[in-house]
Amino acid sequence: MSCYKEFAQIYDELIRPDIDYKKWSSIILNICKDKGIKNECYLDLACGTGNITEEIGRAFKQVWAVDISHEMLTEAENKLRKSGVKARFVCQDICSLNLNKKFDLITCCLDSTNYILDSEDLVSYFESVHDHLKDDGLFVFDINSYYKLTTILGNNMYKYEDDKVVYIWENSIEDDIVDMYLNFFVKEGELYRRFDEEHSERAYREALIERILKDIGFEIEKKLNNYEEKPISDTTERIVYVVRRLTK
Repeated sequence: MSCYKEFAQIYDELIRPDIDYKKWSSIILNICKDKGIKNECYLDLACGTGNITEEIGRAFKQVWAVDISHEMLTEAENKLRKSGVKARFVCQDICSLNLNKKFDLITCCLDSTNYILDSEDLVSYFESVHDHLKDDGLFVFDINSYYKLTTILGNNMYKYEDDKVVYIWENSIEDDIVDMYLNFFVKEGELYRRFDEEHSERAYREALIERILKDIGFEIEKKLNNYEEKPISDTTERIVYVVRRLTK
């Protein structure tokens, strides 16, 4: 099965009702202002269809966006072109970035970090981000918490249905990796077109994430509970990290 191919065309319709992109972007931009980050160069990793890229990109002079899915990048490029936000789109693996450029702000939102299943790849990912940040630059990313992936998603099954789309979402978990199998039925005229997607996310404990960040040379500025100024608890579902590349 594939990942983010045909799904790219209906992604926004399914995700937007649950994610307040404007709120998230406003919070990130306010943090940048508080931390004295220049609004020069911005990079959005695993940009998907470009919702965060578009909102934050309005505030920056140069905008870059990276994703491993050509289909998602196509949706993002069309969206930003219509909105008037100029950006450069690059198809790359975020674990091995090679952009030959440094940025004031890098983001990676919507639990894209959990899609990195191997701990060595996770180190490479953080190292790649570190190499592409200016001194004192900020990196903001979020993860699905260990609690959410192992307890809420875990081995559970979900179903969604509206006038245009029906999907069945079945999960299985082993060794902290949740495999997600999704069957989509998209209405086209009087018929439904079926396609399947398979996604996998790894449940990371905070201690591992934070040890790797510090070893690489990041300083953790703050942690947010689902983009809100609330303490992280045992039942927090989305943990947001705001980290700074230390000056050499």
